[in-house]
Amino acid sequence: MQETEQLVDEKIAELVQNGNVDVFGVLVERYESKLSRYINKFLFYGDEAEDLLQDIFIKTYINIKSFDTKQKFSPWIYRIAHNELINAIKKRKSNKSINFFDFDMDVLLPHPIANETADGEMERKEIRELLDKGLREIDLKYKEPLVLYYFEDMSYAEIADVLKIPTSTVGVRIKRGREALRKVVK
Repeated sequence: MQETEQLVDEKIAELVQNGNVDVFGVLVERYESKLSRYINKFLFYGDEAEDLLQDIFIKTYINIKSFDTKQKFSPWIYRIAHNELINAIKKRKSNKSINFFDFDMDVLLPHPIANETADGEMERKEIRELLDKGLREIDLKYKEPLVLYYFEDMSYAEIADVLKIPTSTVGVRIKRGREALRKVVK
């Protein structure tokens, strides 16, 4: 097991695909706290969060054969987490008339590709603090890209892969999310 801890995620996934299921535990160890933090940013805590985390790892294990080891593993597992979060939120809100998949102008009419900027560590720290304070108040479509960018340190391209939206839309949502956070906190 010691030597598998030195391997990259994609190689460990390949080993699992080839029948070495014991090394899946290494992936669980690597992603447990990250995915826990991700889940908690969407207001799932305690048993509900633990159940959701377990469901994510079960889905990951079941679907690992479909993972393309030439791709990065982290966006793939976060895509599974995203899908499970959406399902959990829909179940939670099933008694209300909220439709999470309403017409989305950001996807249908994307803006030109927004380049990632060197925001600087101070702005990233400020945004993290704002996120913690105002997360409950902003729309899910802005919250998730902000969490993935500022807390999970994903690139725009990785976020686009997780959310299955154009890269330009990621930039737009991060920008609008920051604006919404500033309004909420003021």
